[in-house]
Amino acid sequence: MVATAAASSFFPVPSPSGDAKASKYGSVSASLGGIKSKSASSGALQVNTNAQAPPKIIVPPVGLTSSMETLKNEDVVSSPAPRTFINQLPDWSMLLAAITTMFLAAEKQWMMLDWKPKRPDMLIDPFGIGRIVQDGLVFRQNFSIRSYEIGADRTASIETLMNHLQETALNHVKTAGLLGDGFGATPEMSKRNLIWVVTRMQILVDRYPTWGDVVQVDTWVSASGKNGMRRDWLVRDAKTGETLARASSVWVMMNKVTRRLSKIPEEVRGEIEPYFLTSDPVVNEDSRKLPKIDDNTADYIRKSLAPRWNDLDVNQHVNNVKYISWILDSAPPPILESHELAGITLEYRRECGRDSKLQSLTAVSDTGIGNLGNPGEAECQHLLRLEDGAEIVRGRTEWRPKYANNFGIMGQIPVESA
Repeated sequence: MVATAAASSFFPVPSPSGDAKASKYGSVSASLGGIKSKSASSGALQVNTNAQAPPKIIVPPVGLTSSMETLKNEDVVSSPAPRTFINQLPDWSMLLAAITTMFLAAEKQWMMLDWKPKRPDMLIDPFGIGRIVQDGLVFRQNFSIRSYEIGADRTASIETLMNHLQETALNHVKTAGLLGDGFGATPEMSKRNLIWVVTRMQILVDRYPTWGDVVQVDTWVSASGKNGMRRDWLVRDAKTGETLARASSVWVMMNKVTRRLSKIPEEVRGEIEPYFLTSDPVVNEDSRKLPKIDDNTADYIRKSLAPRWNDLDVNQHVNNVKYISWILDSAPPPILESHELAGITLEYRRECGRDSKLQSLTAVSDTGIGNLGNPGEAECQHLLRLEDGAEIVRGRTEWRPKYANNFGIMGQIPVESA
């Protein structure tokens, strides 16, 4: 029965022929439900007791032609349409309606989700896109420390922190709607071929984050003299609020065509001054002069350093983070093994191009570094220069015992270091 019903829904059953209908409707007096009349002359009505009812009887009353036409119209309407390719296709409307209902229900559930952190270690900024806080003057962004951003000590490197600082600075400009065609340049700066270049950077690291930690970076800008801008950063643990690092930098403008420093045009000043925050530097400036070192005063020299294509930024000069890597290339191995970088001060003298050949020089100020049984703080002077002697960066680094800071155990040095 089910198969027959299913087949009948797709393959119409042919209706009775028109000839059969004509035979039924053609003579009304021929047969009336088994009641037969003899000739009128007999004057009597004879009933056939052996008569049987036919399977379907349609007897239109005499004179009611409208009822007959109605029956014919209903018979025509109820008959299935002829078989064609179109009406044999399955009806997808029910399926589409079900899919639409599912999507609408999913969208409703998505909108009703509570995005507030359920645990303290969850990100406040889950997508890492950052946001403007404190009356629109401070930009805040979270970063998760990845496995490829940590070193042998299982802590993030200074290069990782520097990349976070640079990323938040650019995202700050972008979120504020001031990003032009250049690398962090405003629209008015782009019209005049001006770019920002850093002249001084000072970083203090209290504790390095480890793999899986989430750091929260705040950054803001302030005025620095007549033709400079200061940018500060504050790096904290997103879970505990502990201060991890602080950094302060001074930036000036340079024409990217002539490669010369430029004053800040009034049009550019009108763009950036509304975002200046009146505050003291987050790091107390180290006013000590960075001494110049040479081959005679340097304890370690690393030569034949050359930038790669990936070391260049969109302004076609070496990225600032790469300078730190080159400076640390000449740091003494005993210091790298037993100490961690606590602070760094850099003075940028000139830019470095893709065809430059550089040398990294380091002079150790503390003479007690070799005593690994009782390691103390150390300080080094650095110089990054071209092979012809032109200075690129002068620097100073401060070091503290890494194991004493992380574990509270003085003199806990790996066997390989000893």
